[in-house]
Amino acid sequence: MDVSVFGSGYVGLVQAAALADVGHRVLCVDVDTHKIEQLNQGVPPISEPGLSEVLEDNLHNGRLAFSTQASDAVAHAELLFIAVGTPPDEDGSADLSHVLTVTRQIAALMEAPRILVIKSTVPVGTADQVLALARSELQRLGKAHLDVRVVSNPEFLKEGSALADCMRPDRIIVGCSDEHTRNVLGQLYAPFCRNHEKLMFMDNRSAELTKYAANAMLATRISFMNELANLSEHLGADIEAVRKGIGSDPRIGYHFIYPGCGFGGSCFPKDLRALLHSAQHSGMPLRLLQSVSEVNDRQRQLLFAKLQQHLGELQGKSVAVWGLAFKPNTDDMREAPSRYLIEALWAAGASVRAYDPQAMDECRRLYGYRPDLHLCATRDDTVQDADALVICTEWKHFRVVDFALLAGKLRERLIVDGRNLYDPALVAAQGLRYAGIGRRQVQPTAQSK
Repeated sequence: MDVSVFGSGYVGLVQAAALADVGHRVLCVDVDTHKIEQLNQGVPPISEPGLSEVLEDNLHNGRLAFSTQASDAVAHAELLFIAVGTPPDEDGSADLSHVLTVTRQIAALMEAPRILVIKSTVPVGTADQVLALARSELQRLGKAHLDVRVVSNPEFLKEGSALADCMRPDRIIVGCSDEHTRNVLGQLYAPFCRNHEKLMFMDNRSAELTKYAANAMLATRISFMNELANLSEHLGADIEAVRKGIGSDPRIGYHFIYPGCGFGGSCFPKDLRALLHSAQHSGMPLRLLQSVSEVNDRQRQLLFAKLQQHLGELQGKSVAVWGLAFKPNTDDMREAPSRYLIEALWAAGASVRAYDPQAMDECRRLYGYRPDLHLCATRDDTVQDADALVICTEWKHFRVVDFALLAGKLRERLIVDGRNLYDPALVAAQGLRYAGIGRRQVQPTAQSK
């Protein structure tokens, strides 16, 4: 099938690559000329496992192309995916201006019936709004005879495994109201349903709400565990033991019950705020989810608070930070816990020595060159002349470390572990002070410096 995708960000690019990889002919358009030039050379603007190889293969085989011309995309295919950004407004609502702009462009360029597939994360009712706008524009332009249909097809990708999630989805949610559209989307997604049927058809509003509900549920699990972790620490319990105890119940399971320093990224915080805004606007405030958001806001200040608790005055201190991305296997620092920590340290007069396997360039783009930020070549370089070490991201190669080496390097012999990677007793045995999230305190046993 011929498919066009508007937007080459995380969602649009991964979706385009996955569709091309199963044999569809995909044209992806974006207004960013430099990005399109890079993509046509097989260079993705994001760090995502496997994406470079899939791009290169499908560009070479002619199944995937990139353009800046919206007219090419509208002429190319009946199926037009809208995968542009919906950034948050100041009040937390989703900004639909990019979605509506693309809708107007499509209507202006249409010369035949088209199906608009909304892949962007949008509030409930957006598909109705897009359909009304498209029909209004067609009417204004004297093209009311052209049929336009709108589908809600939310994404459920996890950064760091987005391509794998797209190629092997748990479910494919499609909101539509007519048999023709069902048949077209069924044909499109048939290659992804070879083992068993993953397509779930429903109305547009239910599909739109499903996306927000899924992220809200996962965010709730995280904030719930963070609340329990803080209580565990206060009561002298160990959240790791509690986590294993409750996770063994199959009704609960182990997914998203790891306590930490708060959730970040491009989805959970933004989508939670958008859902809260929509609910408030409709007169149905969501008190539980409001608390989930507030818990996360507090949790992202916890690493700085633990440093203050153990070090006191932070003016002039140097802090090593392992991990800048909001999660492993990505370079995305949007609302990352590291940013809240780093900015609080700077405000307190401390300097930062940081390392991340993927997000160093992104960190430099965000903060530029400044004397209180040192981006180091390796994780071990960060602890040179540092007073304390903070773990912000659970990258795999942070899991095994030489604690004796750290004890000899860190001036204050302190590790603040925002991801509970280490056994407090093992750390303490090397004379290091350890502060995890909800872990029982163990006093250092080795001789101090």
